[in-house]
Amino acid sequence: MIDFKREIANILSEKVDELNSEEVLNMIEIPPKSEMGDFAFPCFKLAKIFKKAPNLIAKDIVESIGENELFEKIEIIGAYINFTVDKEIFARSVIEKILKMGDEFGSSDLGKGKNVVVEFSSPNIAKPFHIGHIRSTVIGSALNNIYKFLGYNTIAVNHLGDYGTQFGKLIVALKAWGNREVVEENPIPELLKLYVKFHEEAEKNPELEDEARMWFKKLEDGDDEATELWQWIRDVSLKEFNRVYDMLGIKFDSYAGESFYSDKMPRVLELMREKNLLKKSQGAEIVDLEEYGMPPALITKKDGSTLYITRDIAAAIYRKEHYDFYKNIYVVGSQQNLHFKQWIKIIELMGYDWAKDCIHVPFGMVSLEEGTMSTRKGRVVFLEDVLNKAVEKTKEIISEKNPNLEDKDEIAKQVGIGAVVFQELSNNRIKDYVFSWDRTLNFDGESGPYVQYTHARASSLLRKSNVDYNKNVNYKLLQEKETMDLVRILNKFPEVVEDAARKYEPSVVTRYVIDVAQAFNKFYHDTQILVDDEELQKARLALVAAVKQTIKNGLKLIGVAAPEKM
Repeated sequence: MIDFKREIANILSEKVDELNSEEVLNMIEIPPKSEMGDFAFPCFKLAKIFKKAPNLIAKDIVESIGENELFEKIEIIGAYINFTVDKEIFARSVIEKILKMGDEFGSSDLGKGKNVVVEFSSPNIAKPFHIGHIRSTVIGSALNNIYKFLGYNTIAVNHLGDYGTQFGKLIVALKAWGNREVVEENPIPELLKLYVKFHEEAEKNPELEDEARMWFKKLEDGDDEATELWQWIRDVSLKEFNRVYDMLGIKFDSYAGESFYSDKMPRVLELMREKNLLKKSQGAEIVDLEEYGMPPALITKKDGSTLYITRDIAAAIYRKEHYDFYKNIYVVGSQQNLHFKQWIKIIELMGYDWAKDCIHVPFGMVSLEEGTMSTRKGRVVFLEDVLNKAVEKTKEIISEKNPNLEDKDEIAKQVGIGAVVFQELSNNRIKDYVFSWDRTLNFDGESGPYVQYTHARASSLLRKSNVDYNKNVNYKLLQEKETMDLVRILNKFPEVVEDAARKYEPSVVTRYVIDVAQAFNKFYHDTQILVDDEELQKARLALVAAVKQTIKNGLKLIGVAAPEKM
């Protein structure tokens, strides 16, 4: 595939000695309208160098370039040099690359030899895996996929919330009102009942809070009974969570949660003392961050027990030593912004220059049309229930639209779960949003089912045809505006993937596959594909195959299946 942008950069850098090809490459733009060309180079920056009006500089450069077989025309529009690529060369270059690379189209070796840790999902053990967890789970999984696609060695970490005072509360509740057999049958809902019961009873009897703290301290000190109860709670919870991860097709390389770092605390505290970072405050230990515009960070409580922030510092040090990461990414809600600023600043103050490579990727809240959720009061919507409901509703829609479809159950699962994931990832991650069934399962709007249906439509066209579109294609036949607009969009995919990684924003990929689907459906509507002219049919089918492959690759990055039939 010809890299036209790179070719233009090389041509221009030869004509302008003052700029090298990399500088020129970074200046090249895509014009707002395809009629203005495929690429544009602004000459404003050169005015200072040549002491001349930008439009006159543009004129001199264009005259010195002359004709070039790669371009239909090179023209001046205002202070820009606009390049219109030769349609045949462009279509051949893009389509053949896509068909040759297949599932690898859009990938690169950009991250070769570099490790990226992506921490995501991280639910609290013994608490419901609810709809609120979907954001960290699918944003993190998509980022993990994107970085892996760009050649990075990724380590997906599920930093389980498996430590802290809530375990003291659960142990107290389990001993007072629990029944292991009942919990085993339905772990999370039963543990949730016990958690809610504890808070109801603690309002009447505040001493229960002290008892809970005592049991957590016992757990920290390695008490046999506390450890056994904690391990059992962790195991039954994880079994439940894995059912949801299996539905979403998500896998982790590490489940090292907060508890994993409990024996690493003494060393971390010692390192902080060596740097004179810790100060005593009412019996507790803090790091004073006032000069950095932040409140003090509490590192140990009065009873000596550690906190979430201490464990995050220990986790970061462990990951650097264990994985030697290039980036250490945390996909955690924006409510934790201050927490991340504090502990990353502490890592920096401890003398670790890799603190800058610890990156918090925040996101907004998701709520349901019925209202918000609260674990303490037991008002939650389980993520598994949402996914099952999506599959059920999709099956009803498919039965109505295509009653004779084979593998209806499997396709309903792919489309239903894909619809939930797609809706989540079509929103810019920092925005709060309201989960809507109507938007999620819409087959016509900017939704997962719409993009999947487009992929199935392209698959159907390729099945119906009996011509081989893989060789001897006459790309000169692809001339119409809708056709070339589609080729231009396909050409952007590698850049889109890199852009998504750079911005830590999977919605860049999601919005892109919507653009591809819309451009393809316009092409499909305006252009007859299965025509009598075999040469023309072959050229158009090669483009259809390239669209199908690009949609499939884009959907895979965000964790959504691409069904062949719908």
